Amino acid sequence: MMTLEDVWPLFRLRLVTPRLELRPLRDEDLPEVVEAIASGIHDPARTPFASTWAEAPAELLPANTARWFWQQRSVSSPEKWTVPFGIRTHDGAFLGVQDIAAKAFPALRTIETGSWLRRSSQGQGLGTEMRAAALAWAFDHLDAEVAMTSAYDWNAASLGVNRRLGYSPNGETRHTPRPGVVERELRFRLAREDFRRPEWELAVDGAEAAAAFLGVTTKDDGGREPAAGGGA
Repeated sequence: MMTLEDVWPLFRLRLVTPRLELRPLRDEDLPEVVEAIASGIHDPARTPFASTWAEAPAELLPANTARWFWQQRSVSSPEKWTVPFGIRTHDGAFLGVQDIAAKAFPALRTIETGSWLRRSSQGQGLGTEMRAAALAWAFDHLDAEVAMTSAYDWNAASLGVNRRLGYSPNGETRHTPRPGVVERELRFRLAREDFRRPEWELAVDGAEAAAAFLGVTTKDDGGREPAAGGGA
């Protein structure tokens, strides 16, 4: 009998670090995602995001959250994809989300990352650990060459993660996440050879099926053309 993993092979993917497990989000995870957002993920006085999505009214937050994750699945293809990983402790507690996204990946071999943690889980080095896991998967199992990210100039936590993992400054831009508020966003670039790898080794299950689903052909596969069976 066909399983959900057969229908959507990304669900086979599992990344394990010393303290965390990262799995692509399923529908059954959405209530915990909403609860984590509602519990607070940043200081209400200032948002680290490009918009105020995390501040949606309680009656709108569940449906807004579900629509966003469903949309990422519906537009997934080898030319454009986003994999939102749910972050859990080894005992199952839900902590946040780590996104990895790409456009024209077979040619550009470039990914972008974004993430958030519930406030009660911040300040423990988990942001660095989950980003390191995402980068190790992308560099080692998707044959990515470059990782991009960004953060506002006041976001010391995100800037610290970038510094610890080896990113280099790559320009800046400006955003207005709230009316009348202009933020300076710093861009960062990490080449595969500059990645400051953690002392631990990432454990990965389901990497081959995930890569094929995303249309990724690695060097070991003999080329860089999209593999058959990419995302819908």
